[in-house]
Parts: sequence; C-alpha cells; structure tokens
Amino acid sequence: MKRNLTYRLLFILLVFVGSIVLSYPPSEKINLGLDLKGGIHLVLQVKTEDAFEVETSQRREMIEADFKEENLVFTRTQVTEDFGIEIIGALQDQERQLEIYLDQFSPAWTYRPRYREGEVDMVMVMSSAERKALADRTVRDARETIQKRVDQYGVAEPTIQIYGSGSIQDQIIVELPGVEDFDRVLNLIKSTAMLELKLVHPTDGGPFATREAVLQAFDNRLPADYEIITYPNSPETGGGSTYMVVRKAPSLTGQNLKTANRAQDDFSGRSEVAFFLDSEGVNLFTRTTEQNVGNRLAVVLDDQIYSAPRIDERIASESARITGNFSPEEAEDLALVLRSGALPASIQILENRIIGPSLGLDSIRRGVVASLVGMMLVVLGMLVVYKASGINAIVCLVLNLLILMAVLSGAHATLTLPGIAGVILTIGMAVDANILIFERVKEELRLGKKIRSAVDAGFDRVFTTILDTNITTLIGAAVLYQIGTGPVRGFAVTLGVGLVANIFSAVFVSRTLFSLVLQKMEVETLSI
Repeated sequence: MKRNLTYRLLFILLVFVGSIVLSYPPSEKINLGLDLKGGIHLVLQVKTEDAFEVETSQRREMIEADFKEENLVFTRTQVTEDFGIEIIGALQDQERQLEIYLDQFSPAWTYRPRYREGEVDMVMVMSSAERKALADRTVRDARETIQKRVDQYGVAEPTIQIYGSGSIQDQIIVELPGVEDFDRVLNLIKSTAMLELKLVHPTDGGPFATREAVLQAFDNRLPADYEIITYPNSPETGGGSTYMVVRKAPSLTGQNLKTANRAQDDFSGRSEVAFFLDSEGVNLFTRTTEQNVGNRLAVVLDDQIYSAPRIDERIASESARITGNFSPEEAEDLALVLRSGALPASIQILENRIIGPSLGLDSIRRGVVASLVGMMLVVLGMLVVYKASGINAIVCLVLNLLILMAVLSGAHATLTLPGIAGVILTIGMAVDANILIFERVKEELRLGKKIRSAVDAGFDRVFTTILDTNITTLIGAAVLYQIGTGPVRGFAVTLGVGLVANIFSAVFVSRTLFSLVLQKMEVETLSI
C-alpha cells in the first residue's frame, strides 16, 4: 500500500515538474489568435463556375480536334450557358459514328441528338455527380493554393478552412494573426495568377487602340481560334492601354512552371520576374519558338498581356522573363503567387475585417483579470465551505491549470479570446468534480462510516458520474472544434484539454492527497 502511494506521488510530482518545464515561458510557446493579436479575417467564395467553364472549353477543343482527325463533318461547336457542349451541323449519315465516339468520350458526360433537315446536333451535358466532384475539387485546390501563398508570405499559425452550408461548401475562411498590410495580403490571396504564353495573330495581331479597331481590321469576323486581350502598358504606345489578338489555346501554361523569382534588368535596372520551366515546358517552348520564328509571343497573366516579344530564333532555354512596370515589392509578390500555383477559379470576397492589435491587448488584460478574479473566488469559496479539505481542491485546480498550459505550450497552440473563456470555464469545472466527491464523503460520514471508508466510498461512487459528465462535455468540445472557425476552435481546445486534466486531477490526484494525509496522520475528524 505504501509502495503504491509512493509511486502515485512520484507520478504526480513528475507531471507537476514536467508541466512547468513545458509551459515556460508561455509567451514564447503559445501563439495568440486573431482576436488577441490583431490581423485579418476574410470570408472568400470560390467561383466554381470558372472551373466549369475551363473544363467545358477544354472538352470542346478536344472534340473539335478529334472530329477533324476522324473526318467527321460539323459546322461548329459551342459552350452553352449552363456549361454544356453543342455540336452543331453534323451530318445525319455520320450519326452512328458520332454516337460511337461520344459513348467512349467520358462517363461523366451524357448526350442527346437534336434533328434538323439532313443534319443532327448533339447536345452534351455534364452529370450532376461530376459537377459536384469538380466543384469540391476546385474549392480544395483553391484552399491549398491560398495556404501555400500564406505560408510563403510568412504568417504564423494561419487558419484557412473550407466552409459552407449543406452540401454546398464553396467558401474559405482565412484568418491571419499579426498581419497589418491588408492590401498586399489581399492581392496575394485573390490573384488568380494564371500564366499563359499565347501566339499573337501573325498578320493583324496589333496592338490596337480600341476593340472597335480590332474588329474593323477583321471585318467584324474575328477568327474562331483567336480572342482579344488587353495590353495595359504597351511600350509601342508609350505605356498606354491597347489590345492585341492572340490564340485562345495557350502554347504554354503555368502548369509547366518549376519556380519563379524576382529579377532585375541589367540595362534599365527595372524589377521583373524570371520564371523557369520543367522539362515538358522546355520542350513545348522550344517547339513553339521553332515553328513561329518571326511571330510574336504574348506573356499573358490573368487575361492581361505583360509583354509580347518577337520570336527571332528557336529558343531552347528553361528560363523566361515577365517584364513590366513592377516595383520590387510587386515583382516579389508576383513571383510568390506564380511559385504557389494558379488558383483553379477566381474568388469573391464576401467579408473582410481588420482587427487592431490594441483591441487584442485589451482583451488579454481583461481575460487575465477575469481568470485571476475567478480563481480567487473559487479558492475562497472552497476554503470557506470545505475548510481544510478545500486545500486539496485548490492543489488540484493549480495542477489542472499547469497541465492545460503545458499542453497548449507543447503543441504551440493558438490562444483566442474564447480560449481564455475556456480557461475560466475550466477553473469552474475543476472544482465541480471535487464538490461532488466532498459532498458524497460528507454523506458517508453522516451514515456513521469511518473516515477512510467514507473517503473511499465517496470517490468510488462518484467516479462514474464525473466520467460521464466530462466525456459528454468533451464530445461537445470535439464537435465545436470540427465545425467551428479559429476563435471557436480555440475555446474547444482549451475546454477539451481542461476536461481531460480535470478527470486526472479530481480523481487521481485528489484521492492520492487524501490517502497521503490519512496514512501519515491519525485523523479522528475530517475537516470537510
């Protein structure tokens, strides 16, 4: 019995010392949340329609290329408003060949014929399951891209979480503690950073002063494979905004990007962005420049041309540059978003808030004061009501808080304002279990049992109640952590850790302290 008690005391001492070591100094090991440190809170909505449009356009181009290769006659193809594909003007004599092709095209697409005189149109529709999968994949990819950009920017303990109602989860909550340069971070996050290298029209590519001038040059019949793109800082017009005609299908995209860095022009000293291609990108770049010597190649970023150099010779290099009127900071940010990859769809800002650090400091001060006042009231109450036995509860309370701080420090957890509320709640619940035990012990004493028997009975009969109460609340904390955002998660973490520590201190530590006193001293009456 004595040996068992010694082991229990050594274990408690080990927990006590370990908690102090782990938690010191707490200011360096516990991160402060957005509501305490200040920073930026954003609610973003991913425009999944963009992903539908890209997927449908790529499918349409694939169909056109395959039809030409198979000598299937058709007038044109087009993308519908609900992101379907229409194959217009196919010959009815080739309907069976069309059906064979479309049956093998993709299980995610269905089709139906629409007959006209001598011709048949095929109307293709993406299945609802594929739409849902594509939307979910787009939101996940957007979250990962934003995470990479935030990590490269150097924000400590950001919260980036997918959120939504029901089956539609197309929102992303971003919380960045300690960030004050709101505009710069917002541009980093929302920039799509879709890099494309597109060939300029070989004869009438521009630049043109207006869109009307472009259409006039083509007699209002722009080739189906080409599009008009803005060239905001064209050197040919002294930096004015112009328009150019480029191929819709890019010769190279940011998917072939290996890395990107800020660079400096050796002659002008201007900042620019150097990007480097992977092996597939080098092959595509080499082939494009080899086949289009004398033509211009536009560097397009987010549907705007940054430069359009002429191809003078075959280029087999892995590096290229984006020039423009960049400040060093703009070039650095552009390189950052290119390294992290393009967003799969554009995003809309639904909510943005800037939380000042002064509010956080005031919250910390008030939270600390509330915790100390609450703890002092609990200590006073336990001493008044339970006399000497109240010291037992106070020791358990102190150890409970030490364990809580040690776990938060060891995990480098983020403390939020609701997290401080969780600490205060932990103080109350830490003595709640002791109250249940003490009251049960008093009942056993009133029944005439000896002190040791009353203490043992009190702990044994209340153990199940304490366990049930704490586990039930722990389940609630787990649910809050799963569905909540940053501050709510902070509350769930402190509450959950506090509950586990409470079970340990109230049952194991408190009983050990009673056993120590009863074994070392001849106690005739229990001060309870």
